[in-house]
Amino acid sequence: MNRNQRLISASLLLLLCGSITTADTTTATNFFLPPNAASGPIEDATCDVEQIEQANDSQLHVILRELMTTSFFRSFAVDLDQTCPLTQWNKQKKKGKADGAAAEKTTDATLSSSSSAAPFIPAPTEEHDESEGCAGDLPDLDPDAEPACHVDLDGSNDQPDFLSGGGFGSGASTTLSLATPSSPSLESSTADAATEEEEEEFECDGGKDELDDDAEPLCSLATDDSSSANPFGSSFESAALHSISERVVQQNWESESQQQTFDWNKVSDPVVHIPEAPCNDETGNLPETFWLDTCSKIKAGEGLRVVNLQLNPERNTGYNGTHIWTAIYEENCLALDGDTSAPMCYEERVLYRLLSGLHTSTTLSIAKNYYPPSKKKGRANWEPNPQYFIDKFADSPEHLRNLHFSYVVLLRALKKASPVLYNYEIKTGDILDDEMATILMRRLLDSMILKSCQNVFTAFDENLMFKEQVNAITLQENFKGVFHNVSSILDCVQCQQCKLHGKMAMLGYGTALKILFLPDDMLATSLSRNEIVAFFNTIAKMSESVREVRELTNMYWSTHTKLEKSDAVVSSGSDTRLLSTGIDGIDVLDAAVGAVSSLANQGLIDESTETNLIQQAFQRNPELMVLSKHYGSNLSKFLNFLPNIDSQISTTGMTANDEPDAIVIGTGLAGLSATLNILDRGGRVVLIEKEHRLGGNSNKASSGINACCPQNSTYGDYLESFKEDTIRSAGKSSTPHLIETLVENSEAAVQWLKDRVGVDLSVLAQLGGHGHKRTHRPNQGMVGAEIIYNIQRAVKTYENSGMVKIMVDTRVTQLKRSDSGAVVGVEGVKMTKDGKNETISLTSPNVVLATGGFASDRSSGSYLDRYRPELMRMPATAGEFSTGDGITLGTSAGAGIVDMDKVQVHPTGWVDPKDPSNPGKILAGELMRGVGGILMNHEGERFCNELGTRAYVVDKMFGHDPQYAKTKTWNVDTEIPTFSLVLSASAAEGAQKHVDHYLNKGLLTRIDGLDALANWMKLPVAKVKASLLEYQRDAKKGKDAWGKVTFNGVPQKDLSSEVFYAGKITPVLHYCMGGLTIDKDGNVLNENNEIIPGLHAAGEVSGGVHGDNRLGGNSLLECTVFGTIVGKKIPIRPRNSIQSNNLQQGGGAADKPAELRNISTDELQQHNTGDDCWVSIHGLVYDLTDFVDEHPAGPESITELAGKDGTEEFQAVHGENILEDFDPIGTFVPV
Repeated sequence: MNRNQRLISASLLLLLCGSITTADTTTATNFFLPPNAASGPIEDATCDVEQIEQANDSQLHVILRELMTTSFFRSFAVDLDQTCPLTQWNKQKKKGKADGAAAEKTTDATLSSSSSAAPFIPAPTEEHDESEGCAGDLPDLDPDAEPACHVDLDGSNDQPDFLSGGGFGSGASTTLSLATPSSPSLESSTADAATEEEEEEFECDGGKDELDDDAEPLCSLATDDSSSANPFGSSFESAALHSISERVVQQNWESESQQQTFDWNKVSDPVVHIPEAPCNDETGNLPETFWLDTCSKIKAGEGLRVVNLQLNPERNTGYNGTHIWTAIYEENCLALDGDTSAPMCYEERVLYRLLSGLHTSTTLSIAKNYYPPSKKKGRANWEPNPQYFIDKFADSPEHLRNLHFSYVVLLRALKKASPVLYNYEIKTGDILDDEMATILMRRLLDSMILKSCQNVFTAFDENLMFKEQVNAITLQENFKGVFHNVSSILDCVQCQQCKLHGKMAMLGYGTALKILFLPDDMLATSLSRNEIVAFFNTIAKMSESVREVRELTNMYWSTHTKLEKSDAVVSSGSDTRLLSTGIDGIDVLDAAVGAVSSLANQGLIDESTETNLIQQAFQRNPELMVLSKHYGSNLSKFLNFLPNIDSQISTTGMTANDEPDAIVIGTGLAGLSATLNILDRGGRVVLIEKEHRLGGNSNKASSGINACCPQNSTYGDYLESFKEDTIRSAGKSSTPHLIETLVENSEAAVQWLKDRVGVDLSVLAQLGGHGHKRTHRPNQGMVGAEIIYNIQRAVKTYENSGMVKIMVDTRVTQLKRSDSGAVVGVEGVKMTKDGKNETISLTSPNVVLATGGFASDRSSGSYLDRYRPELMRMPATAGEFSTGDGITLGTSAGAGIVDMDKVQVHPTGWVDPKDPSNPGKILAGELMRGVGGILMNHEGERFCNELGTRAYVVDKMFGHDPQYAKTKTWNVDTEIPTFSLVLSASAAEGAQKHVDHYLNKGLLTRIDGLDALANWMKLPVAKVKASLLEYQRDAKKGKDAWGKVTFNGVPQKDLSSEVFYAGKITPVLHYCMGGLTIDKDGNVLNENNEIIPGLHAAGEVSGGVHGDNRLGGNSLLECTVFGTIVGKKIPIRPRNSIQSNNLQQGGGAADKPAELRNISTDELQQHNTGDDCWVSIHGLVYDLTDFVDEHPAGPESITELAGKDGTEEFQAVHGENILEDFDPIGTFVPV
């Protein structure tokens, strides 16, 4: 039984062992939601919670998450300027303005007492200023933070093509941003001063006490104890809807505006265009077109804008939406058949559960993103509030099941629409992104045929609805009417963010209902682009919420050890066995189990001790209960005092030992992956780096990291294909068991980088030598820089606790060995600040070598000289530190070596025109060829399949030398050849960040037109033109003379107007396939293939993984996979001191940050050296002097920008999140 299973079992026992005997259940439920509270069968569906979670985890969630990041699905058209149809609220606001502060205190009470009786009269159509009320008054919000209700737009003012035509069904969107410049912004108001004076925000008035202890954020579940049968705060049997239904039948409206709001037979949505149809046909049935206008009350008018949903995640805004949910539930009673005394019928239950599921999902989003970023609180990102989640759902797990029910209904609609959606044309103008979106969507649709997902797509049956009622027509009309009413009420939400997500979800629901109830043959012409976007985003919202239930539950149980005060205080002298009953007993038992769980999760007690303590806790051991009551919130003292209690509790698994569990040598991705995995398991690490900065060669990686996801494949990829590609590249020297380990762990490796390290790897590309798209990279920034920045930051969070000690400028000179031959430590020298060498000697039962390769050591007798002397004059991409130190250390301890002559020559290293003879080159990664880069020789001719393996392309390059063509051996005295790499404009778009980066460095040149390209190449125009025309013809045929069948970024037909990007490249030493012999678990083997105890290796220092030639994108993968394997297998010894891996938090009120001063161009230029380095980025000036030497990519990248505006260069390499660690010193005002 693993730890998670034991914790679940413990939680179930806690349910069985304690009884809540007080009427006040609020306190008890704060401690009492077990991890599987939402479980078992789902009513009105034929599946259970566990089946949904299995399908969501194994298939759906990861596909949906990636799909929603694509241009098509993140762009949602919405009108946030529609006014509220309920004028009573507007009247309340005007009265509040006249009465002053008194009105603010009575608004809620007035609404709740009168809303059910008040008529529904649409508001006047004047616009409202919504910027005043949403000031974002959240817990600990920084003073300069943007209002939380604000909708973040995309930045550009171009209007998407699909808006210009007035509809969403066709047209290509060429941008993700909003609005023409002349359109009103989402936060502006066109009302005149008099109107503004009359009106004020309702429920979102800029804060004050919006988030006090008794205030609830938008969409929170009601907690009124008097409504335990319905936690949303009202009965579902009021006569409001029945009254509206009578008005429909009798056409007896109190006003014309009321009829316009609630006459759901009228089509008013300008996005949906359908012909007028009679109420029913001659047979007495409703027409087939009846459900076409389901979404018509999600109105869109002149205020229609496109919002980037990725920039506007749903989270706590501080807006109190209780009145919205009151209107939804009270005014739209679900008594569809007009009988308010009978139990809800099937149709009523379906609609209620859909609304409840949406409500639940919103509440989960708030709980998951509750606390905003705050410098004074040390929060860099939004953080969750597990307690809020527990308070809302501990006593109402049925609402969580309603969430699962809603997910099932949406998935059933997805299945029904799959024939239409599978062939739906996704078209935004971004060809690569559209292709990715199409493949992801089809992969999602294909998942319904898999065994793990089949049940959830068929668990809801819409055919059971409207079948067994006497008046089915009226029932359908009322059902749609209620949906229209709810849709209309969303325009009363006065928080922009909240209204955005509410309208998106309701449009998604409405689309699902249309799909379920329309005939199959009508679906292809009945779904608009915006409806499809909302539909998929709503499915993704439910998928994320299903995950959030488990995540928030686990967060609560993993951190909740603090005992709450109780009225029944038990003194130390009382009979502690009385703790077995009542609230106090539950609290103390909860504290005991929580404390033991935390100790085990941090590796501070072993498994046998954990089992023993849990057993004693459920047996109510008196001494353990007392210890838990008074020290359950202080784990350090709890652990220290455990040996003093009853002798029947064994603590033999706890020892005091400050010796590190591992010494890791090398801080590239392999070393950092091993380190972080050890630290996350509660281990202690000494991390040693001979350079002054972390990252190694991993920091330079640009192409991406490979991963084949057999459960979530997006481009028809599969494990066997990935393995075959890797073996083919490895050639005769392939080692099958190491390749299998690499490939089979690839999905988990990339997922770990995404989830644990926090790296965006959302872009997928196909590199040379690969049969499928499987190379992941960030949407912004270089992959190596992004990964290293994030993972070293994660590792450094353990520094303050003492769990990791990072020693830079430290060179290991020898491995320490025991008499038995085991490696037990290291010896070395550390360079002190004054330049002196200090001897070090460290012991540990495990040493991990992650020191990289030897491609930059050209000294006499070096590994390169010994094994590949003909390559000694070849330039290299590896840093000067790549000298094979780890191999030397390993062989001195008896390690075997393998494939040392297998040194990879990469075909494309940039030749810097400013310094062409420099032996250090910057890599032009496979991505540049993968997006469509063409290789041309000095004659202007193509000579190979650019997507071939590295070894193949290099062979074709070297083949230009006659001697090599005959002997296949390179002559060390032969001049290294150069070639041209040419990209079209469309190819450059596929690697825009890389292209911008290389342009900034002067390695690429923008060239307008064919004539200019030929001039740059110093060749006749006719020669270059002939080669490009032949390439266009090959692309049209689908194959060229070298077997190339994939043609991305082909130059446009009119070459004279094409924009080219070209640079000179040359073959370079890039990677050493040879190194220490290891097994699949990362153990270093001696010359007899026997494990050397205590010695491990990961990354380029090891050999055998790649054979003759490494496949592009497999380097970062090897580092992550084998670094993780080593980090997870190293034993973690128990300790009796508790160390926190959290960053230090400020204790007390932080000083208000000083207002930034203006810094002119002249002042900025004065700070232009490495010792005084100011750089302007995104309009702010940063003093990076102290960071120059720590920059993973080296100081030159920063010092060359000293005294300048480095925004363009920064954007080409990094995402903006990297700036979170730096405080600006001023605002740049260029003069």
